[in-house]
Amino acid sequence: MQQPDLRVLIPRQDIAAKVQEMGETLSRDYRGKEVLLVVVLRGAALFAADLCRCIEADVVIDFIAVSSYGSSTSSSGVVRFLKDLDESVESRHVLIVEDIVDTGLTLAYLMENLKSRHPQSLRTCTLLDKPSRRRVDLRPDYVGFTIDDLFVVGYGLDWDQRYRHLPDICIHSEK
Repeated sequence: MQQPDLRVLIPRQDIAAKVQEMGETLSRDYRGKEVLLVVVLRGAALFAADLCRCIEADVVIDFIAVSSYGSSTSSSGVVRFLKDLDESVESRHVLIVEDIVDTGLTLAYLMENLKSRHPQSLRTCTLLDKPSRRRVDLRPDYVGFTIDDLFVVGYGLDWDQRYRHLPDICIHSEK
């Protein structure tokens, strides 16, 4: 297997500062409310772990797993549902936590699915947004960083299950 070229795009200290800032915003927006974080596995797990520690509100966490990538570096456009929630979303304030919004197909699918379960409110939060690749009309409510059309790994983001452990967000390109 050929080794990829990895270059830091967003260093760990910038990620930490942005997550803290997002936590403060979410604390204000959900003050006095319980918020259910619906964490999209696996990529958003690290982001969500850091983010929930920065939110000063009553936070409940649950996990959902969907896939639209497989082993490719671009979205297949087909969303597969792999794991459903254990918690009910009915009449609750729900915040979907994503690692990256690319085409928007996965997030749009999740939003429609969760809307049908009658939450009190439904918002979206993503660490990375890549609007140049959007295939649906969708804008996340909370965005950490907007990036160009690059394939990135690290801080939970992977390529074929590799590189999630990297503390920085890196651009992945084949040599």
